[in-house]
Parts: sequence; C-alpha cells; structure tokens
Amino acid sequence: MNNQPSTAPSKRTRIRRLAERAHYDQKTLYEIVDAAYLCNIAFNDGESTHCIPTACWRQEDHLYVHGSNGGRLTKILTAGTQVSIAITHLDGLVLARSAFNHTMNYRSAVIYGTFEIIEGNQKKMDALDAFMDKIAEGRKHEARSGDANELAATSVLRISLAEAATKINNTGPEDKQEDMDLPVWAGVLPMAIKYGEPIPGNTSDVRTPIYVQEWTQKNN
Repeated sequence: MNNQPSTAPSKRTRIRRLAERAHYDQKTLYEIVDAAYLCNIAFNDGESTHCIPTACWRQEDHLYVHGSNGGRLTKILTAGTQVSIAITHLDGLVLARSAFNHTMNYRSAVIYGTFEIIEGNQKKMDALDAFMDKIAEGRKHEARSGDANELAATSVLRISLAEAATKINNTGPEDKQEDMDLPVWAGVLPMAIKYGEPIPGNTSDVRTPIYVQEWTQKNN
C-alpha cells in the first residue's frame, strides 16, 4: 500500500466526498482493521448483490475470514469473485445548531480485491490460532484445537490489504456563522464499545483465566 496519505492506491479507492477525511497510509488502515471483530463483505453472485457480515482478523498485510466449505459466502469467495469489504467504528454523534450540520464521528475502511484460499492444514491452523489470539490472547493454549473433520470442513481465506482506503471524522459541531447565536445545545455524544462483566458457563471448577478477569478493563 502507498504510504503517502494523499495518494489512493487505485481509482476505485479514491475518496471523493469529503476527501479531506481520507487516509491512505498503512498504519491507519491496520489500526482500524485490528480494532474490528466483524467486517461486511459485499459481492454480486451473478443474479443479485449481497452484503454479509462475518468475523475477521489481520495477519501482516492480509485480512482473514473463515467459513464452512458448503456456505454460500465461502463458495463465492473461493471462486475469485471481486468483493468490497467495509469496516466501521462509530465513535460519536455530533449535534449542531442546524439539522443539516449534524454528523457522526467515525473510523472506517473499505477494501477491494479477491480472496485466496489458505491451503494446507498447518497454515490453516496457524491462521485460526491467530484468530483465537484476537478473541483472547492465550486462549489457543487452553481450548481444544480443531480435529481433522472440523478442519476439513472449514475454509480459511485471505485478501490483500493493498487496495484500501480509510476515512475518519473526529470533530465537534461546525455551524454556520449565522447559526452561532441560536439558543440550541451543540456538542458531541461520544460512543464506544462497552466490555461487560464475563458470564460464566458450566465452568465452576475451572480457574478463571487472567484474560477473562481483565476483560472489563479493556476499554478503561
């Protein structure tokens, strides 16, 4: 990916609307991807257009997903279909004095390209281990690994992050000068993911791991 913030890696990634919010550098893209647990994959199957949410994670310069071999999404992606992937983090609502100046604070990324399938059981396991680390670092050493049948029934795919763009807004209200004296409250209503208290299952005889004990502190 081109590390120059002002240069889009391709024609279809060039942000035209509010271009001043565009970022094309690798660091910003990786931060947005790494903060996400879900992405939305849009594609056309020849008859209709679909957009399907699915779990995702990053390894180096690729975005990874996984799914059942028999699933429609897996079949479409392994066929080399062109896709567009969106990731969005909503950070706040921006309330202005004028209705038309209301906006949102957000971090978003859009990725283009085609997926490739990961071949070989060891490479698939390595990728899925990385997914477990994203969910809870260290858990791959505690949970049972997939057996031969589970691994055979699962496809792991990846897409290059080379053709992507990010867009960020982190502002307060921007009112027109003629609206500044209106007796209307203006400001930002921040939003963030909240990590709740862990809810144990039937594990009363199992020691609670550190990553579970510290779960609620993740966003503090």
